Amino acid sequence: MADPHALNLIQEEKFLEFNNFVDSLGGQVDLTGAHLRGYDLRKCKLQKADLTGAYLRSADLRSVDLSEAKLDGASMKEARVSGVLFPRELSAQEIQLSLASGTRLRTKL
Repeated sequence: MADPHALNLIQEEKFLEFNNFVDSLGGQVDLTGAHLRGYDLRKCKLQKADLTGAYLRSADLRSVDLSEAKLDGASMKEARVSGVLFPRELSAQEIQLSLASGTRLRTKL
């Protein structure tokens, strides 16, 4: 379950406070199952975030580093992803399917 404090900071667009909170956790913030539809996440530190099962439809993720993030089961139909650094184990085909059809992402093991 997503950390309610982290979610609240994102919803209130308190990005500096969110990033400080993430730093205090060693970079690993729990956003599992979070409903982040339409949120602008460009200023959020999400490199090691757990976004398992997150709903990211129409979210703005442009240039966000997700290289170590957990994205299994996340859905990101119509999200803005230009310049996103995705985890290596996530195939381009999985990303394209999720963006176009809203399918849940499956990472390669």
